[in-house]
Amino acid sequence: MTGCSDSDKEDMIGDDGDVELYADFEKKKTVYIFPPFADPIQYPGYYEGAETNMGICQANLKVFIKDFKDQPVAQDAPQSSIYPSDDIQLGAQNTLICHSARFFPPPVRVRWTKNNVDVTDKSTLSQYYPNEDQTFNQFSHLPFTPQEGDVYTCTVEHKALQTPDTKTWEVDVELPSVGPAVFCGVGLAVGLLGVATGTFFLVKGNQCN
Repeated sequence: MTGCSDSDKEDMIGDDGDVELYADFEKKKTVYIFPPFADPIQYPGYYEGAETNMGICQANLKVFIKDFKDQPVAQDAPQSSIYPSDDIQLGAQNTLICHSARFFPPPVRVRWTKNNVDVTDKSTLSQYYPNEDQTFNQFSHLPFTPQEGDVYTCTVEHKALQTPDTKTWEVDVELPSVGPAVFCGVGLAVGLLGVATGTFFLVKGNQCN
């Protein structure tokens, strides 16, 4: 897939819904998604080809802008959610993920806050990934160390949204409940007491006979 706009560009190769590799135009290199042990297919000269594709895409874009000027473009607002990548343990490093799903056209803009302080500069924004229905997904990642009571937000901006969409996530780790253990302990004690009482009366009854 090759895509470009006035401010963004992307060139990637996928297979059956998974991204194999893409061109990183900031670092000027090919990025392989599959790990080396998966023995992924190599694409020598791919980045150079992606740069050429960008030139073609930009030239075509000028033609399309002229031909389709003033025609409405379909837009789909992102469906956003925020969640941690791993189970929460206080003091253990983790990653918060802000997932923007099924939007068109790309891209989205994502801002992060921690306790109302902007921490966007500590986050990263992925490439945008195509869906079969011609919409896109995009992920923003924020490394963090959970502390009880901390509140995080991710705010997604997209041209299809009338106002930015803000999702909130709060560190709230529940301590293990002692209720079930106490209940089981009391139940066991009562049961043993009942057995002891029954045994006592059984012995006394045999003595009377």
